[in-house]
Amino acid sequence: MFTGIVQSIGKILATEKKDGDARLRVDTGKLDMANVKTGDSIAVSGVCLTLVEFSTTAFSADVSNETFSRTTLGRLRPGDAVNLEKALTLSTPLGGHLVSGHVDGVGSVTSLESDGRSVLIWFEAPVGLARYIAEKGSIGVDGVSLTVNAVSGARFGVNLVPHTLAETTLGNLNEGATVNLEVDMLARYLERLMLGENAGRSGSSITREFLVQNGFIKSPD
Repeated sequence: MFTGIVQSIGKILATEKKDGDARLRVDTGKLDMANVKTGDSIAVSGVCLTLVEFSTTAFSADVSNETFSRTTLGRLRPGDAVNLEKALTLSTPLGGHLVSGHVDGVGSVTSLESDGRSVLIWFEAPVGLARYIAEKGSIGVDGVSLTVNAVSGARFGVNLVPHTLAETTLGNLNEGATVNLEVDMLARYLERLMLGENAGRSGSSITREFLVQNGFIKSPD
C-alpha cells in the first residue's frame, strides 16, 4: 500500500529478459534505502514491484508479462525517469490517498496549459475506467496522488502545482505521453458491493438497467 506521495525520481538502468519475462533494474536517486530488505515493495511510476536485489543506490525487481501488458513499464528504456515510493507504514503520514500500486489502465495526455504557476493537464482514460473518475475525487497518475478537478466523458483534468512539477516525472509530460492510472479503490469496491448476490454470477456488472431495477436511479420517462 502507498500514499501517492513520490519520494524520489529514479531512472531505469536496464531491462533484462529472463525466462519469458524480465527483470527491471532501477537507480533509486535520493530514495532512502537504509531500512529496506529483500521482498519489500516499491512503487515504480505507480506499479507495485517486489525487490529481489538492492543496494544503497539501485534495486532490481521481476516484472511479469501481465504487468508489462497493463502498464507503461514495457515502454521504458534505460535512462527514462520514474517516480519512486516505498510502501506505506503505520508511521507514514497519509498525505495523498490510499494507493495499491495495482494499475487499472494506461491513459494519455491530451492537452497542457499554464494556469498561474500551475499546469492544467487533461488526460484521456480508457473508456472502461471513466465511471470510477469523479470531480474532486482522487486518482493516481504514474504513482502520484492527484485531485480530479474536472471530468468530461473519459477525459479528466488535474492541476499540477510547482512542487509536483519539480519533484515528480509529471513535470516532463508532453501531449500524447502515456501514463499509468489507478482509480480510487473505494469506487471499485463500491461497484462490486452494489451487485450484491449478483456478484457471484459470471459477467455481472453495473449497468443502467441494473441501477434502475434496484432503485438506485429512476427510469427515464
